[in-house]
Amino acid sequence: MIARSTLCILGLGAALTACAAPASSVRPSVMPIEEALVDNGGVLLYVKSVGNGPPLVVVHGGPGASHDYLLPNLYRLASSYRLIFIDERGSGRSPRLEDTKQYTVEKMADDVEAVRTALQLGKIALLGHSYGGVVVQAYAFKYQANLSHLILASTFSSTRALNEVLARLKQAMPADRRARLEALEKGGLFGKGEIWERGRYTDEYATLAWGVGYFPALYGARPDGNYDPLEGNTKNSWELYREMWGSHGEFVVDGNLKEVEWLDRLPEIKVPTLIVVGDHDQSDPAMSREMHARILGSKLVVLPDSGHMTFVDQPELFARSIREFVH
Repeated sequence: MIARSTLCILGLGAALTACAAPASSVRPSVMPIEEALVDNGGVLLYVKSVGNGPPLVVVHGGPGASHDYLLPNLYRLASSYRLIFIDERGSGRSPRLEDTKQYTVEKMADDVEAVRTALQLGKIALLGHSYGGVVVQAYAFKYQANLSHLILASTFSSTRALNEVLARLKQAMPADRRARLEALEKGGLFGKGEIWERGRYTDEYATLAWGVGYFPALYGARPDGNYDPLEGNTKNSWELYREMWGSHGEFVVDGNLKEVEWLDRLPEIKVPTLIVVGDHDQSDPAMSREMHARILGSKLVVLPDSGHMTFVDQPELFARSIREFVH
């Protein structure tokens, strides 16, 4: 790569009066990145802060993933907000917990409040993607007075409805692949292979479920050529995942998340609420339309040619929808 710079030449006896300025008059800006650990009663939470401006707290999906999958796409918002990414308890860079019963949506909502208090953020805009959207709904039910805006991205309020969507995704798989996936599910999904493999899916099942089954609903306009269905298999927090999602595969939620049936509670949310979803999202747009109907005054944005990763498929439209809403 060739670095280009402006060269000033001074001649003998005479100096050039000025050097030409670089073609661009845009001044480079710095968006600081800070890291912290917040101790919430012995539960350590990893927090990354990026950018300047009013706080926009971001809660990732999973359960058991980390904020990493949201980057670098969400960096484009750091020029407008101070983005505060939380790795949920037991997830990502937040240490695992010995007692898996401590992995609940409600406790993760309390963790968000602990971060808000510890960082002295005042009122916050709060964004949750996928499972993270469930956490921020729980936060709104309990801590609504501390919210300025709520953003529900590709999420759900009813596990029963989500299970119906997942069943349709499974049914849409090629018949031979679906038959093999169901055979693996019937044989039990855990306890296979070497000792370090026994707590997670086999590579074959992960490839069938996340690659063949999920991929069509993950992306639209910009399918990720680097997508690896095995990445989550090695990076997921599996004790948490089994506790919350369940142990019977990707196409049914039967862990403690099955208790999430909040459609009747949605009218309790009174803060300005934005609902963003892809037009063929894994979190079916019908679920977002139902949420929109029940949250008075909410705004619904359906992004075209987008799957579950709306911020990858339509990065500019995703960012614009947030900037126009939180200002």
